[in-house]
Amino acid sequence: MPNTRTLLAIPLAVTLICLASASAPPAAKPATEATLPLLVTRGKAPAAALLAREAPWSTTVPGAPDPPPDRRATQRPLWHFAHVNRPTADKSDGDATRIRRAEHFRAGSITKTFIATVVLQLAAEHRLSLSDPVKRHLPGLARGNALDGRAPTLRALLTHTSGLADHTTGPRGLVPLTPTQAVRTALALPATTPGRWSYSNTNYVLLGMVIKQVTGRSYAAETARRIITPLRLSGTSFPGTRTTLPPPHGRAYTTGGRDVTALNPAVAGAAGELISTLADLDRFYAALLTGRLLPVPQLRQMLNTRAAQGHYGMGLFPEKLPCGTTVWGHNGRISGSYVRTAATRDGDRVLTFRVNTDRLADPALERTLLAAQFCPGAP
Repeated sequence: MPNTRTLLAIPLAVTLICLASASAPPAAKPATEATLPLLVTRGKAPAAALLAREAPWSTTVPGAPDPPPDRRATQRPLWHFAHVNRPTADKSDGDATRIRRAEHFRAGSITKTFIATVVLQLAAEHRLSLSDPVKRHLPGLARGNALDGRAPTLRALLTHTSGLADHTTGPRGLVPLTPTQAVRTALALPATTPGRWSYSNTNYVLLGMVIKQVTGRSYAAETARRIITPLRLSGTSFPGTRTTLPPPHGRAYTTGGRDVTALNPAVAGAAGELISTLADLDRFYAALLTGRLLPVPQLRQMLNTRAAQGHYGMGLFPEKLPCGTTVWGHNGRISGSYVRTAATRDGDRVLTFRVNTDRLADPALERTLLAAQFCPGAP
């Protein structure tokens, strides 16, 4: 039985605990949450959202050892979601522009990371070589046109050093085309310098055709089999020519305010057709950079930027932030949607943000948001 002194001490202890709790400062919000509204104010987007994913072992006490690799798979990542939408007098319109965590959106050129991963998996299986000329796999397409004379390799397509023009920059850039039509449209445009980096959607349209030739399945089916299904990316799909988004989804707008939620993604094809979610993109890039999708030699090739003069690897590009940290990822732009995913090289920390319009009025805001996420002590 407790004595009288113990009983008198209990209220005092409770009081001290309550005072300590009351005086403790509230937990600071992530720096990205303070930065995100700038995408709406200075960036002029109708709405913006982000989802950050962090492996739990990267937030341990400084100096404490990471858990062994065999325990990592059992640990659940930490997530942080934030969203903001432009204030509007029309309440119904404000609700329409709001971005929710689970909604589907068009991911644009982030598709390229998926396509590059499949091609590198096929290379690891010795079903193709990155040194193969395109005409080895697509002889009918090359025969009798300028592609045969240039003989770009698969490596040149992956790194955007093929010299092929971007078919989306021509007069038919916004018109849905078959892959063959897209390539022929590009060949009618002025070529760039082979061996020099020049971003071209045509490169990845061709890689999608190569995947089908090598595997007997479309790039969409092969990517689903190799990546989407194993990683359980339930919100990710290739819509083909379907103009609608799966539910749930919000609205998409051009920079001029026109609603372009309904869109035929055949205009992008293997270079930008993908539909996804914030969570799925975070999971995909985390899995890729932690080595779950590619053997070490192929992942090393993917991250090698020498062929593209430091601009690009294979379906990924680096960005060195002001604090010296380099992140890897890709962006995606398609009518009505802009998306950016970035991750640390080890895949422990990943951020995906998006706006429901074509581009930010102030492009520098993208770098500001990445620094807020990946630079310690960023404001």
